[in-house]
Amino acid sequence: MENHNQKSENARVAKAAGIVGGATMVSRVFGVARDMVIAAFFGASWMTDAFWVAFRIPNMLRRLLGEGSLTISFVPVFTEYLNTKSRHDALELANSVFTILSAILAVVTILGIALSPLIVTLIAPGFVADADKFGLTVFLNRLMFPYIFFIALVALCMGILNSFRHFTMPALSPVMLNIAMIAAAFFLRPYFAYPITALAVGVLAGGALQLAMQWPALVKFGVRLKFSFNLRHPGLKQIGLLMLPAVLGAGVGTINVFVGTVLASLLPGGSVTYLFYADRIMEFPLGIFAIAVGTAALPSFSSHVAAGRMDDLKSGISFSLRLLLFLTIPAMLALMALHLPIISVLFQRGAFGEEAVVKTGQALFCYALGLWAYSILRVFVSSFYSLQDSRWPLKAATAALVVNVLASLVLMIPLKHNGIALAGSLSAMVNVAILAFVLKRKIGIYLDRTFYVSFFKIVISSLAMLAAIGAIEYFMTWQTNAAFKTRLIYLAASVAAGGSAYLLCAYLLKSPEMQALISRLKDRKRASSRGQTDKSL
Repeated sequence: MENHNQKSENARVAKAAGIVGGATMVSRVFGVARDMVIAAFFGASWMTDAFWVAFRIPNMLRRLLGEGSLTISFVPVFTEYLNTKSRHDALELANSVFTILSAILAVVTILGIALSPLIVTLIAPGFVADADKFGLTVFLNRLMFPYIFFIALVALCMGILNSFRHFTMPALSPVMLNIAMIAAAFFLRPYFAYPITALAVGVLAGGALQLAMQWPALVKFGVRLKFSFNLRHPGLKQIGLLMLPAVLGAGVGTINVFVGTVLASLLPGGSVTYLFYADRIMEFPLGIFAIAVGTAALPSFSSHVAAGRMDDLKSGISFSLRLLLFLTIPAMLALMALHLPIISVLFQRGAFGEEAVVKTGQALFCYALGLWAYSILRVFVSSFYSLQDSRWPLKAATAALVVNVLASLVLMIPLKHNGIALAGSLSAMVNVAILAFVLKRKIGIYLDRTFYVSFFKIVISSLAMLAAIGAIEYFMTWQTNAAFKTRLIYLAASVAAGGSAYLLCAYLLKSPEMQALISRLKDRKRASSRGQTDKSL
């Protein structure tokens, strides 16, 4: 049973996850709008392949040096300093990390620009035979490489703010990248020999804007990052011991992406783009649900561990998993059931035709099979890092990499780009299975009866959702070549019917997550009513 303090902490995590999820939803909406604009202006061609490969390189480094390793290693140690030492000591640690990180990023950026031809050759060997495609990819990569400098510093700012339980500004900052890219696509295309260069300029501007966006929030908490050359700060060693396996683990994840890009570059033209757009749709529920819960849970888990409250840690893990599955299981099944309508409504216009819709939709279906695993992986990784154990996430990620490579090589022959997407889902499942088993051995049983009862109700409610979507298909047969209005009505009706059926069934089954949602809405309504009453007085 949860004690009162743990229930309050779970409510705090849920509230923080709601803030992150809401902010991330805004960001994802702008991200989808960005992708719609890019698809309409540039379609799926060798030039878009060149851009996405070039953009993926600094983006992979972002995951390697940014939130993929720095943030998740920094938060537990910084939280420990805040809880057990003085605020001054914690801020000194932040300044030392800022100094070292800035120096590393400057070197990485310079080397990345200088070695772009070699990097592109390694990432997309299929491009080498086409001089124009290879040359454009190298040029775009060089232009966008400084993005890693800005975005990795954003990750540090995010770690600091999250440790203070401030989540809004870091979650909203990607909006600036999307706005910058949309503006560049509309207004800068005519000024370049290759119009797609405008997008690279937008990426660079977006990175700088994201970093600038963090500064007011940092100042609010009394954080003014400055250079401090205290390289012997004891906290640096703690972060370093966590971060080295984290970098290697993030590197394994980067290799996973690298494998997919390399293999897709060997497939027919457009394959890289099909996978990219399908992955972008997958990132929507992952960002709104999985990343939100994982981000909100890490400071909470870290506080439990720092205070030695292991029972509260177990309860927090169980609660976070229940909350996440309540959101992601229906999202997974909906993506699978509506893969073609979603891609068609979002991207089928201009140069993005029916063939691209079908092939991208197939990739989305294969990715969606692993959505549950991609999602709960965030909670398991946060659990291990709160325990300041970064070795097992590395070991699990390495095993998943082996599965991904072997499965990709086998499945891409009969399934083309869909085999690569399916291999990614299978590897995520392996990763989750390993971490779940090891975590149980480290801290004991953390899934109680409440979890399994909740999971059963989620499954039943999700089946009701699928039945409702099937009813819409019975009365309105999907046609990819129908008018946009018809396709939009079909998708809207399916989402509305499926979502209503899921929520209604969850309510009737008295799902604890549904009851918590209703309670949260009632609390907000009461708070709003009190606010209006105070104003009237």
